[in-house]
Amino acid sequence: MCAHREQRKEILRENLARVAARIHAAAIACGRQPEEITLLPVTKFHPAADLMLLQELGINAVGENREQEARDKATQVPAMAIHMIGQLQSKKTNAVARWAAAVHSVESLRLVEGLDRGMDLALERGDRDYLPEKVRHKLGCYIQVSADGDPRRGGLTVAELPSVVEAMLAAKHLELLGLMTVPPLDALPATVFESVFAEVDKLSAQLGRPLGFSAGMTGDLEIAIAAGSTLVRVGTDIMVKRPLA
Repeated sequence: MCAHREQRKEILRENLARVAARIHAAAIACGRQPEEITLLPVTKFHPAADLMLLQELGINAVGENREQEARDKATQVPAMAIHMIGQLQSKKTNAVARWAAAVHSVESLRLVEGLDRGMDLALERGDRDYLPEKVRHKLGCYIQVSADGDPRRGGLTVAELPSVVEAMLAAKHLELLGLMTVPPLDALPATVFESVFAEVDKLSAQLGRPLGFSAGMTGDLEIAIAAGSTLVRVGTDIMVKRPLA
């Protein structure tokens, strides 16, 4: 068992180094500092034991797509900050508010209201007491922007963005971290990333503070970084092929 654990840890170590090298090269190539880009490993379908290994390797936050799975891992590995990056149903907002360090998929006024209300309940019950101080009382959120309005991938249109931004800024327990996007399969990723980053730039100027841009995955992280991404979400290249659910 020990040998298997060490073997798995070495695989993760090598994969993290390989992805970090890709991020470094991509940043340098477009005149950015590699430190500007955060790597968020995506651990969907992988066991809590892998999160423990990632923690030993210096990773303090991961992304998860499914509420129940993420909640279970948050219980088993409480020191790991877990970001909700998958589509979120409004009926799950109370549950997500109990464990999430951040949410990357806010796409409606209903979700803003639900997460803020869920945070109220979670804080009242002490559900978030185990989280680090900097994320305990405020839930960091990225608003997901859709390039084509297709509900299957989630996200809101640019036209819908102002009202959701306004609601989030008014929310008691939410903090606007920036925007997130996933390019449609038939779109040019560079075009999508650049158009959404233009909105990040615009909002940053309006608010007088820099906002983040959660964009880029295993296959397109270099393109996303060139367009301005500050956080890339990488699963397969770090965790290797996931078992089927």
